[in-house]
Amino acid sequence: MAHGGAGDENGHVLPLPTGGDGGAMNAASRKIQRIYLTLTLGNTLAASFIWGINTLFLLDAGLSNLEAFAANAFFTAGMVLFEVPTGVIADGWGRRVSFLLGTVTLAASTYLYYLLWQLSAPFWSWAVVSVLLGLGFTFFSGAVEAWLVDALRFSGYAGGLEPVLGRGQMVSGAAMLGGSVAGGVIAQATDLGVPFLLRVGVLVAMFAVAFWLMHDVGFSPERSTHPLRATRAVLSASIENGLKNPPVRYVMLAAPFSAGVGIYVFYALQPYLLELFGDPHAYSVAGLAAAIVAGAEVLGGWIAPRLRRLFRKRTTVMILSSLGSSLILVVLGFTQVFWVALVLLALWALVSSAGTPVRQAYLNDMIPSKQRATVLSFDSLMGSSGGVVVQPALGRAADVYGYPASLAISGVIELIAVPFLLASRRQLPPADQANAATSTPNAESQPS
Repeated sequence: MAHGGAGDENGHVLPLPTGGDGGAMNAASRKIQRIYLTLTLGNTLAASFIWGINTLFLLDAGLSNLEAFAANAFFTAGMVLFEVPTGVIADGWGRRVSFLLGTVTLAASTYLYYLLWQLSAPFWSWAVVSVLLGLGFTFFSGAVEAWLVDALRFSGYAGGLEPVLGRGQMVSGAAMLGGSVAGGVIAQATDLGVPFLLRVGVLVAMFAVAFWLMHDVGFSPERSTHPLRATRAVLSASIENGLKNPPVRYVMLAAPFSAGVGIYVFYALQPYLLELFGDPHAYSVAGLAAAIVAGAEVLGGWIAPRLRRLFRKRTTVMILSSLGSSLILVVLGFTQVFWVALVLLALWALVSSAGTPVRQAYLNDMIPSKQRATVLSFDSLMGSSGGVVVQPALGRAADVYGYPASLAISGVIELIAVPFLLASRRQLPPADQANAATSTPNAESQPS
């Protein structure tokens, strides 16, 4: 079967050839897409039950703002520690194995979180379990996306990646919308611990679904009898195609600022909106914040491939998304009206999410199949490393200066990502213009 341009005889990555996916989907690629969307739906639903109330859950357990965001920082530290090893597992043992390990690990660590809340446990125990939660998520990061791209190419899919990744984001947003609203409402009707138990139950179900549906297609894991040697080989090749590849490296260097800020803002909005609303126990309002972000993800996933067709280069979309997000956060920091804050929150989430599938497609079109999961894990690691530093620092700023000031500072920090995106653009990688709309006679006159 055709591999859709995965690489040439010298191992260079070649982009997929066309701009849309209109006639490019065959029966095999549609099946792959359905499995991907099913896995995305279940995983996001499970995770999102607690997203609307996580910060409130930690504060209810007796942690201060600094400790709550430090616990989140330990979560991202766990992701930093385990991103590469779990990426190597995905590339060396299979993306299916990695996904199954992720569901088991995340279910077990989520249940431990619930026990810590019941026991009003000391901070050090929250730190340890937060690291384990990070481990659980690293089994997913890189593996599912790598599975999708390789399977699509093997199936003969000839379209661009943005439409498929955009649909994945739309499904993820819809699942997040339902899960976060349900989590907030259920927490208000029962207690803050029940959404965590719901997450455990859905993850157990997802293990069964993935075991049945998910099989490595278009990728053959190389299970060496010398695991350390295999790890070194995959890691070396991943560094060569990741950090040593300038356009990929600069995108990764931007990640600590954009992703680190995104993680903080998402969780800080829960207590911030409750503060503006005037009722610290209105947990459904916190769920509403997550739901708005989810709705914006759905719309952003729909907009992304259409937005992509307006610009000749993918980096243009990425840079505009980063600049817009930064400006909105600064304005949000000066807002004292609840409903205005909700509107700005929706705009921030929409601008950020519209650029995400474009960024994913840009990276994937520059990464070889054999190291795809590990390089994508490197990228996730870079974003998580930013969260390790940014979250406690901004949490401390919230303690000292208040949530509005911390959000304005977040906007300034995100601006630091823009020069790195510009540096990636200056490398002129073929992936920057891959899949751009070229059917119109005046395609050369499209904005850059």
